[in-house]
Amino acid sequence: MQHPTSALYVRLPQAEAEKLHRAAEALATNKKALVTTLVSRYVDPDSAEGLDRLRELAATPGRRVTVELPDSGLAVGHHAFTPADAPDVLTPAQAADLLQVSEDEVVALAEQGTLPGRRIGRHWRFARPALIAWLSGA
Repeated sequence: MQHPTSALYVRLPQAEAEKLHRAAEALATNKKALVTTLVSRYVDPDSAEGLDRLRELAATPGRRVTVELPDSGLAVGHHAFTPADAPDVLTPAQAADLLQVSEDEVVALAEQGTLPGRRIGRHWRFARPALIAWLSGA
């Protein structure tokens, strides 16, 4: 008998979503199976120790700030931050970050014609969609 399931919709930062996609491809599995395994292994809201570990993860710098206010008094303000969209045209350094290799390797592969890119004068530029398509073997 199949276990009951529940729908889950999350918006991940693009880099993490791509990481999850690459992991699923490398392991020849689907993202649902990876997420299910990670949640079953690392999420334990039923124990104090499990909650402490989750609090540490949730307190990653730059992710979320929680301010405890007294029950009385006036609380004013709201802040939201939306990071800028990733550029479609990348420098060799940005392409190296995307591909998780060195900048020298990106330039060498581009000069060999292996990596899709264009030289504009002395500078190399890379299209993000072309790099992702190249990486996926399309």
